[in-house]
Amino acid sequence: MKNIEELIAQSEERLSALFKGIDQNSLFNQERVLNAFRAERVSELHLQASTGYGYANQGRDILDKIYAKVMGTEAALVRSQFISGTHALATALRALLDPGQTLLSLTGSPYDTLRQVIGIEGTAPKNLASQGVKYKEIDIFKAQDRGALIEAALKEDIQAVFIQRSRGYEWRDSLNIVEMQEIIEKVKEINPKVLVMVDNCYGEFTETLEPGHIGADLLAGSLIKNPGGGLASGGGYIAGIEELVENAAAIMTAPGLGLEMGPAFGDSQRLMFQGLFLAPHIVSQSLKGMHLVAAVMAQLGFEVSPKFDERRSDVIQAIRFQDSETLIEFCRSVQRVSPIDSHLHLEPWAMPGYEHPVIMAAGAFIQGSSIELSADAPIREPYTAYIQGGLTYEHVKLALKEILQNLPLEM
Repeated sequence: MKNIEELIAQSEERLSALFKGIDQNSLFNQERVLNAFRAERVSELHLQASTGYGYANQGRDILDKIYAKVMGTEAALVRSQFISGTHALATALRALLDPGQTLLSLTGSPYDTLRQVIGIEGTAPKNLASQGVKYKEIDIFKAQDRGALIEAALKEDIQAVFIQRSRGYEWRDSLNIVEMQEIIEKVKEINPKVLVMVDNCYGEFTETLEPGHIGADLLAGSLIKNPGGGLASGGGYIAGIEELVENAAAIMTAPGLGLEMGPAFGDSQRLMFQGLFLAPHIVSQSLKGMHLVAAVMAQLGFEVSPKFDERRSDVIQAIRFQDSETLIEFCRSVQRVSPIDSHLHLEPWAMPGYEHPVIMAAGAFIQGSSIELSADAPIREPYTAYIQGGLTYEHVKLALKEILQNLPLEM
């Protein structure tokens, strides 16, 4: 016990300067969110519930405008009716692409669930491939000359390019804003008509700019990740060029309805507003926690990505284990230190949308929330766990101590 506590304390000392930088970014992002609320003159009226068609929902348009300001875009569509980030991303892709057009992924193969949406894997009905949308991919992370690779790929007839900001289930760095800006500028230099879409999941508020600020045409994410601040009970958002957002709204609802309808049941609207307001601070807590996890696990000999002192553009920490048993025990330990369902015993299972069995530790107040401390792993080699979130730094710190007590370590 003492050795573990000493190791954590030593790691915190090494991280002190880095933590100050995270606090500075959080302050900057909090000011941007606050200014957006003030500019839109949010009142208690905008937090109220609505029913049916949602014609009386006066907060809906205000929340859309706030998200547009925060994300650096012309317009936004923020709805509790999005059931997941994948739902928001699928809607955004359909807003971009018509049958016969081609989507080019610049960041390799996308996240597991999106591969099924596109039709790269599986035979899910109504995937993009079945609707006549073509797909190609390159991997800029494996290229010595990213610009040359992008230029060669764009010689073909490409309607839109796709960028995944976070690592997903991949052993690679997340794509930071500076790198992303260089990529977007290169795409637009080669062909200004090509549209750029960003999967922004796990990335919101990790830096002081969002993809909309640097030229992305469309971005999408989940409210049970960063921007929901741990309060939003569900939902997602799409932000970008006004015409594309209107297309997405028509696809989500129906042509002719679009942005003009959508109720907010129960307390969902207040929680979306309040969650966004808290999000910059919550994300900073998560970032600090993941830096600590990286520092401690690396000290114990585990391979980690990113390293404790590397720049981050998402809230995910990857850790590699020698075997599936240790990987599974790590995830079970995360579950045992959760505020909800800590008594459950986890087993890998065939989760919808995934090609391999997955073990998922998510003892969260919001089911599936990954801004709350959670961990998951596909049971495949190399055995890698992905831990993310943490509403408070203190929870991550306490959890890490207990996790280490449960793992077979030599200290």
